[in-house]
Parts: sequence; structure tokens; C-alpha cells
Amino acid sequence: MKVLIINGSPRINGNTSIAVREMGNIFRQENVEFETLQIGNKDIRGCIACGSCFKSGKCAFDDIVNEAAPKFEAADGLIAASPVYYASANATLIAFLDRLFYSTHFDKSMKVGASVVCARRGGCSAAFDEINKFFTIANMPVVSSQYWNSIHGREKGEAEMDEEGKQTMRVLARNMVFLMKSISLGKEKFGLPEKEPWTPTHFIR
Repeated sequence: MKVLIINGSPRINGNTSIAVREMGNIFRQENVEFETLQIGNKDIRGCIACGSCFKSGKCAFDDIVNEAAPKFEAADGLIAASPVYYASANATLIAFLDRLFYSTHFDKSMKVGASVVCARRGGCSAAFDEINKFFTIANMPVVSSQYWNSIHGREKGEAEMDEEGKQTMRVLARNMVFLMKSISLGKEKFGLPEKEPWTPTHFIR
């Protein structure tokens, strides 16, 4: 089992990293391989819908998005973690995910997705929903925990005091491992669900 973790925080070892660390500890216990990419402090521009990825197989802007693409393809699960700004995820993370999902054309069906959000107080559920939309448009099961996947803290390190938040992350990691293993066994026994040809509909015609 392999998990790719995308940390959208610009702060190295900040509160979002505490959430990711709690999950990583469980992955180690479960012998799950994982890699964390800290992208919140990178210069990542948004998608311009140029369509060149359909010809070249990669994004026209050759940066960490293209570096992450083969890691995503090889992974059984993807975690996108972000601090909350104005009830939404870090714009850098969203730009990254827009381009990662749009420019990668491999089948993402049954890869497991988990969003993790960190805030001082409010806006977590809105950011949580925002990130989950990347998974639910790509046939990716969304893993849940004992509470919405959030942890709280403002100043660096304050999330260490959120015992329930840290526990939520540990439960999330265990559930993610179980789901990935269950899907792997299901693929071996039953294969993937049958796919229908895509039937695109445009509302203007």
C-alpha cells in the first residue's frame, strides 16, 4: 500500500503538519509506505485550461505538479491537507489539485481520497467539502473518521493541544488503511466496477 500526502500549508512543521504526522505514525505501524509533499510554499500557478495535457500527457507548466503525477498514479491513496483561509483551502493547494487532476488522464477509480483541514476556529467544514470534490468527480472513495477530518490551532504548534483532533487523524489513517486493503482484495476477487462510455451533456445544447 502506498499513500501520497499533499501538505498545502506554507508553514514548515505547522499545525497542518501535526495532523499529517499523526496519520503518518499510523501508516508506519501498519507498514504502509507514504510520502509527503509540502507544496504550500511553492510558486504554483493555476490551470489555464489550455488542453495541452491531452496531447503531451502532462501539464504545460513543468513544476511540482508534473513531479507529483507519477507518484499519484502509483499510490493507493491520496491525502490533501490544508490550513483554512476564509472558509476555504489554501489557494496554492487548490491550484495544485486543479492541475494535478486535470492533467493526469490515468484511471483514478478506487484510489482512496482523504481531505484534512486545520483552522483556528471556523471554516473547516467548507474547506473539507471543497477538497473532497476532487475525489468525488474521479471515482475515488472518500475515507471518513469519527468526526469531520479537522484539527484546530492558530499559532504554530497549537494543534498539539487538540487531543480530539489528533485522535480524529489517527482514526482516519486506520480507516484509510482498512479501505485501501479492502479495495485491493475486492479488485482481486471481483475486479473494478463496469464502466460505461462517458456521455457528456452540455446545458447550452
